Amino acid sequence: DFELRKLILDESHNSQFAIHHGSNKMYQDLKQRFWWIHIKREIARYVSECDVCQRVNVKHLKPMGTLQPLPIPSWKWESISMDFITGLPNTRDGYDSIWVIVDRVTKSAYFLLNFPTIIVTNQVLNSSELVRVGRKKVLWSGSCLGSRREVRLIQERLCAAQVRQKHYADRRRRELSFDQGDYLKVTPFKGTKRFQEKGKLAHRFVGPLKILARVGAVAYRLDMPSSLSSIHPVFHVSQLRKCIRVPTEVTNLEEIDLHPNLAYQEHPIRILDQAERKTRNKTTKFVKVQWSRHSEREATWEKEDRIQQAYPNLFLD
Repeated sequence: DFELRKLILDESHNSQFAIHHGSNKMYQDLKQRFWWIHIKREIARYVSECDVCQRVNVKHLKPMGTLQPLPIPSWKWESISMDFITGLPNTRDGYDSIWVIVDRVTKSAYFLLNFPTIIVTNQVLNSSELVRVGRKKVLWSGSCLGSRREVRLIQERLCAAQVRQKHYADRRRRELSFDQGDYLKVTPFKGTKRFQEKGKLAHRFVGPLKILARVGAVAYRLDMPSSLSSIHPVFHVSQLRKCIRVPTEVTNLEEIDLHPNLAYQEHPIRILDQAERKTRNKTTKFVKVQWSRHSEREATWEKEDRIQQAYPNLFLD
């Protein structure tokens, strides 16, 4: 009976007394009391489709996404990289940031003060249009020929080094692609935290989110909910995991205290108990704290001074 088998799997995996075993552990426990055809296959499929396991479990696999090297520029200042250094102490003129522009060939750099609010450009699609066609006397032809040979040799060596580095990097990576319309789970940038610590049982993935389009070779644009509209919707493939089964009841992200980096922070509701731990030289006070979206049975013991510093309102009584 399908309903009976599903009830057995639910009780052994999703009940309050279960701890979301893996497929092997779950099979070893169930085979002592139950058996049916293809039981091991059903257990493996059930565990892989569990929504909690998909959001929490860690897979020890090679990082996804092969190395995508940038094209080698043919001349200096043809390709540049930009970066902004912010959060610096204010100067006499009130500047607190530096705009860094680096040439990718010569590594020459310009350091400009302040962060630009608007960048206006008149891009030239083809610089050869600026060159007039005509006969002109070429001076130092030998030097020009030698320079061309050196530039060609440098480009060949750069290409060889780039191919070699990609070959070495891809040994520790694996290719993975998704289709438009698939549902994925996204890993947060800084994870789920409490007191800036990553909990052992914290959710490592948020979702499911639908793929709208593929951007480049290793990035995807996702359909972000309104609560995450401030986050850029394009993610690298290494931050994504395919949702094997889209749950019928999806967690409402608006009910979670999400930060702009996709992380949420739990907060204590009340203090249930107090205790002291004495050592040779000092006495440490602890409080038993009940956290938001958790029952009293899931309360944890925390240091009193730490909780009092972060949440003084709990000690007003």
